[in-house]
Amino acid sequence: MNLDAMSVSDALALMNAQDEVVIAAVASQRENVAKAIELVVAALSAGGRLIYFGAGTSGRLGVLDASECPPTFRTDPKQIQGVIAGGPGAMFQAVEGAEDRAEAGAAAVDELSLGPDDVAMGIAAGGTTPFVHGVLKRAAERKARTIFLCCVALKEEPRADIVIQPLTGPEVLTGSTRLKAATATKLVLNQITTIAMVRLGKTYENLMVDLRATNTKLWDRAARIVMTLTGLSRDESMELLKKADGRVKVAVVMHKKSLSFQDAETILARYNGVLRHALEG
Repeated sequence: MNLDAMSVSDALALMNAQDEVVIAAVASQRENVAKAIELVVAALSAGGRLIYFGAGTSGRLGVLDASECPPTFRTDPKQIQGVIAGGPGAMFQAVEGAEDRAEAGAAAVDELSLGPDDVAMGIAAGGTTPFVHGVLKRAAERKARTIFLCCVALKEEPRADIVIQPLTGPEVLTGSTRLKAATATKLVLNQITTIAMVRLGKTYENLMVDLRATNTKLWDRAARIVMTLTGLSRDESMELLKKADGRVKVAVVMHKKSLSFQDAETILARYNGVLRHALEG
């Protein structure tokens, strides 16, 4: 209540203390997040999609997480998507009233033709956003699996297969869910896509091996990963990567198993692209 009278140092200390609440709140939801990850892995393995739906900050965070998956894990951009109430323009400028229409959420689900292989994840920090609830209702009608993420306790359990509720409590700036609630949301989304991608074989150990070098930065990163996994020098790693069409997993299999590019590709395909299984098989 004294925020406007505090020194900058005291205000920062208050925010730091409140941010610590977020970690515990997210940790309390570990079991539900794990269930959500298993749901997402099953959907993506079956050729389905994970679609985030939200309004305002919640919608922007969904779009952000989805947009980071292709460069990080080389996923198809259609595989994980983010939909924000009010359309793409709402990413940069608030669209007043966009979140208030449940029918707009239902229409967004129909537009994407969600079905039984897909997962619709509704994000609503305050728990009541009509757009998001319209999404969940229509997605369930279309037999898609549903996840609901909010940061408050609700009087009625929302209709979703899995509910994730990190209770972050009142914000330092009252009602500003871009603070603790947004931080909790970002952490949960980080966990879902990162661990789902790990389970799908997009990593080896903790390295982003599902990487194809297409620019100077990525060639450098790919070479460093190959160096780490093979013990080769930088020049040797670069040469191997060139023979592997810039693809880290293919390069590592070629080296470890003394295979040609085509044979390494065949081995990886046999094990659904999972590098560990390809190397151990």
